[in-house]
Order: sequence, then C-alpha cells, then structure tokens
Amino acid sequence: MKNKFWSFKAKKDKTGELTLYGDISSTSWWGDEVTPKQFKTELDALGEIDQLDIFINSGGGDVFAGQAIHSILKRNKASKTVYVDGLAASIASVIAMAGDKVIIPKNAMMMIHNPYTWTAGNSEELRKMADDLDKIRESIVNTYEDKTGLAREKIIELMDVETWMTADEAKDYGFADEISDEKEIAASIGGFFMSKYLKIPENLKPHIEEEKTKEQTEPDPNPEPEIPADGLIKAYKLKLNLNNRRALA
Repeated sequence: MKNKFWSFKAKKDKTGELTLYGDISSTSWWGDEVTPKQFKTELDALGEIDQLDIFINSGGGDVFAGQAIHSILKRNKASKTVYVDGLAASIASVIAMAGDKVIIPKNAMMMIHNPYTWTAGNSEELRKMADDLDKIRESIVNTYEDKTGLAREKIIELMDVETWMTADEAKDYGFADEISDEKEIAASIGGFFMSKYLKIPENLKPHIEEEKTKEQTEPDPNPEPEIPADGLIKAYKLKLNLNNRRALA
C-alpha cells in the first residue's frame, strides 16, 4: 500500500518485531478504515506471540494514526518492549507509551508537545477546531499519565513548552524505563513534521538535513498520479476538507 510507514517481522521463539521509522502516516487516518485495519491485520498475522519488540525512530505525524497504533498495540496480549532508535517525538512518543518496557539509548531523545493543525473556515468552525485540539490534548495527557505516573499538571507544563528530553530526563520523568548504551542514530528522522518544531536540538539537525537531501535526490517510489485538468478543482476541495480535519503531533 502507498506511504506505508511500518513493517512487521516474525522471529523465532514466538517473538515479533515492529519497525516504525519516519513520519507516522503522510495521509490522515480520520475516517479511514483501510489503513488501521491493514496495520492490525499484519500484527495479527504474526500469530500467538509472547513478545513484540517495537523499534521507533520518528519525528511524529498524524494524531489519529498514532492513537490508533497505540490502542492496537495496547490491546495485543504480547509483552511489548519499545526501543527508541534515535528519536520518539510528538505522536511517536505516544506510541512508545504502549510498551511494557521502554528502552532508550544514552544519545537518543524523546519530545512531547501540544497537538496542532492547519485549517480554514468561519469563526464557528475555527472555534470548534480549537475545542477539538483541546480534547485531543486531553487524550494524549491521559496516555502519558498512565505510563509515567506524573501529575497531569506537570505533563501539561512539559507539553506547553515543547519539551525535548535526553535519555536521563525521559527515564527520570517515567517516559522510559531503562537506558542502554549509545548507538548510531539511524536515518529517517527528517520529513515534513520535523520542520514544524520550534526547539530542535542542535545534535539532531545534521541528521534532519541529511534526510532532506536524500528526499530531494531520490526518486519518489510512489509518485502522485496525474490529475486530469477537469479534476483539479475537485481534488483541491478534497485536500482542503482533509486538512480541515487533520491534527498533528
């Protein structure tokens, strides 16, 4: 399927592996029953596993995609260990909270912040969007609270200022359970969503630039189909409608 951002692998001894690298969905899951079903179908295809290892290296993405992934993983009966392979930012940090154990290398990071969106509409529609963002934030706060045990006031304080956490800080706050040795930061932390953050640490910027260069020089494996001239207006209206309903983290 197009823009697939995950991969599952069955391993020996009733163990499965999930890799989540790059943007968490480049298209919204709002009202989309196909993509989450596909994700769950591939997870179920691993069979009766006792252990699921989850590797994350992502700057974030679509809130609804991330929340759906978190819920699907939490419902799975396998013991889940999350490994942060460089970065778990924004909605990727929410997915990480599905782990029974979260392991982060000394040189990796996590980031939490408030959800945001872009939209268009009249004053009533914009007020509703603000209310929707508040509800989305509440659901994210609840997820962090369940994992970390932090007071919700502290979680909100951290989200309000876009907090980038070192491995030590992530462990101290309860977002991670264990710190491992340093490892080479994997690629795939560039992308659309990383460009929207305000406080990107200096040590991550070279990796982001490397990904940007790679994206510009490599051909798109899934190029957009050409739209006939008489379909441009319809396609533009559809894009506006999707954007009006999209929330990012």
